[in-house]
Amino acid sequence: MKKLIAKKGAFLIFTVIAILVLAFFLTALSNVDKEKTSEDRIQLEKAIINAAVSCYAIEGSYPPSIEYLAENYGLQIDTERFTVKYELYASNLMPDITVLVNEYEK
Repeated sequence: MKKLIAKKGAFLIFTVIAILVLAFFLTALSNVDKEKTSEDRIQLEKAIINAAVSCYAIEGSYPPSIEYLAENYGLQIDTERFTVKYELYASNLMPDITVLVNEYEK
């Protein structure tokens, strides 16, 4: 009887430790994914700025829209993951560029 209780206790301890390790692993994995998404957002924002500056250097004015950058300068945006806000006030002023992460992403 004592051996049975000891085996159940050992099994219970093992199960609790396994659950804790799994929870720690899933939390760490989630944090890595969030950090990667944040880094991807920063990279996309820099790519848009670089393309806009290139357009200004070549054509003498900033591009009228994101679509113009995509068509003429090869800019690619993952619209499922990101939303880009691009506001041009004047052709000789740097546009206001904001990249947002879509909330429904995992």
